[in-house]
Amino acid sequence: MSCTAVEVIKKLLMMGVVATINQEIDFDTAALVANEFGVTAEELPPEVDPTLIPEIEDDPSTLKLRPPVVTVMGHVDHGKTSLLDVIRKSSVTATEAGGITQHIGAYQVICNDRKIVFLDTPGHEAFTAMRARGAQCTDIAILVVAADDGVMPQTVEAINHAKAANVPIIVAINKIDKPGANPMRVKQELMEHGLVTGEYGGDTTMVEVSAKKNIGINELLEMILLEADIQEFKANPNREARGVIIEAQRDKGRGPVATVLVQSGTLRIGDYIVAGTTYGRVRAMMNERGDNLKKAGPSVPVEVLGLNDVPEAGDILAALDEKLAKSIAEHRIERKRTELIKSKKVSLDDLFNQIKAGSLKDLNIVIKADVQGSVEALSGALTALNKNDEVRVTIVHSGVGAITENDVMLASSSNALILGFNVHPDANARKSAAVENVDVRTYRVIYDAIHDVQDAMSGLLAPKFKEVVQGRVEIRKVMKFSKALVAGSYVLEGKIFNNSKIRILRDNVELFDGAIDSLRRFKDEVKEVAAGYECGISIVDFRDFREGDIIEAYKLEEIETSIEDVNRE
Repeated sequence: MSCTAVEVIKKLLMMGVVATINQEIDFDTAALVANEFGVTAEELPPEVDPTLIPEIEDDPSTLKLRPPVVTVMGHVDHGKTSLLDVIRKSSVTATEAGGITQHIGAYQVICNDRKIVFLDTPGHEAFTAMRARGAQCTDIAILVVAADDGVMPQTVEAINHAKAANVPIIVAINKIDKPGANPMRVKQELMEHGLVTGEYGGDTTMVEVSAKKNIGINELLEMILLEADIQEFKANPNREARGVIIEAQRDKGRGPVATVLVQSGTLRIGDYIVAGTTYGRVRAMMNERGDNLKKAGPSVPVEVLGLNDVPEAGDILAALDEKLAKSIAEHRIERKRTELIKSKKVSLDDLFNQIKAGSLKDLNIVIKADVQGSVEALSGALTALNKNDEVRVTIVHSGVGAITENDVMLASSSNALILGFNVHPDANARKSAAVENVDVRTYRVIYDAIHDVQDAMSGLLAPKFKEVVQGRVEIRKVMKFSKALVAGSYVLEGKIFNNSKIRILRDNVELFDGAIDSLRRFKDEVKEVAAGYECGISIVDFRDFREGDIIEAYKLEEIETSIEDVNRE
């Protein structure tokens, strides 16, 4: 504008805007100031993110009904695969180790001349992993519950996963032919988790089935089609394809192979595609029976060959022109390389800042404890904190037992933090929490957990120390000497030091927290023992260890306190 900064700041002051030389101002203010100087300001269009796939708005008139996509979930050994076996009339269970699903498959079945697509997942880890990456690939969830076993911990997890994904649930009460089967008890147990059958005035469809005796299978399929009719799942087949990667691996002879569920449009041989940080051209497509296909429309699961690398489950696949597909993939690789920072998850340390910034309205929490009474007490106390108008506490999942990788994945996809009472994360959960940047807090006093959440919500939490796990040691043999009881141990990971603080875990439940009395290699006192080596450990004031117990060595690191924290205190 050929003006000095001082003149512009003066003009802003006259308009009642106090601004410094390097402060950003909104376009409307800038346009008014420019107008005062006889200059017309034009707003530039927002920059297009080079990693985004162009969205296609579908005209409602182009949408056509598509088959529903169904995920089968439930507790291990409640008959998920057996049920799918009967539905698709092919034996998978017999060929798999221990009858447990070893891979994710996608299958099409035909009922009353209509197609239904089933996603066969090992439990619900894949379901959550996909949702954590923003891919919603399931229309309906089938919850399999054994009539003789009832609601189990994984059943509750499956319910919470389906609810978090906002997917309608149909319950299949399986094994009704077995002695001791009690479908009424199952229905009552499910009511405690918010699933109320129609006969009790609820809106959850429940079907009694037996995969072994082929009872109720047709009724279950009809209920799926009825739910699909109510929901009216539609897509436009006449456009460039969009889909989601269900599974991907590198095949020795064929290279990267991706199982894709097409969600809209039609994928054809020769299409250029991008999925996550990978791109390529569709060289071949096969259905679940191994037949070669030339094209695949909405809700059709296919194996695709032609990508330059293996994508991740949950990545969105899009058919684009060659240049754009390659450009998007390269920009994504570059962004991944430069950022290498996970999306910012909620943590107690910065909770108050997130609330103040308005980026957090719900504080989601996953609770794990050693006994059910503690779970209920902690859940009740945390829910009672909902008097704060700015943020609401929501318990996404609660359960008894160690903090597992599955809990971390659920917390990641729900942007939740994990509170453990007298339990600790196992090795896989700890690694996942570090990768997914999930805040895991463990406590031995319930009030400490409640006060920490309360203080974090009101901006008073100023942690002085953080816990750093140094190593994990397994007790292999308990040896008695005249003066002491010594744990003959093997270091599984990391290191153990003679000045480490230690806790003893049995089935990931904490038994004792204390200090090392003596650390030895053979007869010599040593300062540290690394992973892969054996050692003898005696512990101050503790003699109740057993073979198989885990000793976790840790230290407390002081967190640097900022001036703001000091002022706040």
